[in-house]
Amino acid sequence: MILETANLSKRYGSILAADKITLQIEEGSAFGLLGPNGSGKTTTLGMVMSVLKPDSGWYKWFDSEPNSPVYKQIGCLLEVPNFFPYLSLKKNLEIIVRIREVEMSDINRVLDETGLINRKNSRFDTLSLGMKQRMAIAATLLGNPGVLVLDEPANGLDPEGIAEVRSLILRQRERGKTIIMASHILDEVEKVCTHVAVLKKGTVIASGEVDKLLQMDDVIIVSTDKPEILKAELESRVLVKSVIINGNSLEIIPAGGVDSAAINKLAYEKGIVLTELRIKKSTLEDQFLQLIK
Repeated sequence: MILETANLSKRYGSILAADKITLQIEEGSAFGLLGPNGSGKTTTLGMVMSVLKPDSGWYKWFDSEPNSPVYKQIGCLLEVPNFFPYLSLKKNLEIIVRIREVEMSDINRVLDETGLINRKNSRFDTLSLGMKQRMAIAATLLGNPGVLVLDEPANGLDPEGIAEVRSLILRQRERGKTIIMASHILDEVEKVCTHVAVLKKGTVIASGEVDKLLQMDDVIIVSTDKPEILKAELESRVLVKSVIINGNSLEIIPAGGVDSAAINKLAYEKGIVLTELRIKKSTLEDQFLQLIK
């Protein structure tokens, strides 16, 4: 197990920022912490990186108690990266190399991997926002760690910058690195991560494989002058997972194997006239909002 946490909690005065966070992250996975701002993602990463001291609970890296040698195997980007604006990319990375005690020759490798090798002698403050974020990731890659911990790596970037950072992270995943990434961008979690934990107000409300946990059901929209009767019939025959009435319309998430034709047939048999019957494609956002309600 790469990272295991049990009942990690952290309070700031009256605010419970993290409440009994329990996670298990296996080697080679790309694990996303997904949730809106203020859900406890950064606090959780801060605790497992020993930047914040938990009030209760415990965590282990590589099945061991956290210590300095353990953290040398982890590349970490927490919140806003700090570099000297007046120094070149190469000079900034040389400082980090000395701190981490890795080889100076690694600088060219990480700049090449992040597409910044041609800017290595440029001052940091001349970079675009997307380049600065790639520079931050370059710093996490120094020493070739097997685990990358990234807090909102695409935050504040334009679509082109998001795509660049996403491609960079995916390449690291393809090379067998374990990725632990916090994000509030649903699309990024779906495209990058294999597993996800959904956080709300400091609590894990769902956790599992992305393609199963965020599996999207299409919604069938039906309009009739007898919505309550149709809802009762659908539920009594177990044709639906859920039904929400909105005026004369019903938003139906059908049970497995049930389609719009089956609902239309039932309405016809019961003498219920449908004035509308259509399928609304669910989005990842719909599923996420459903989870956090």
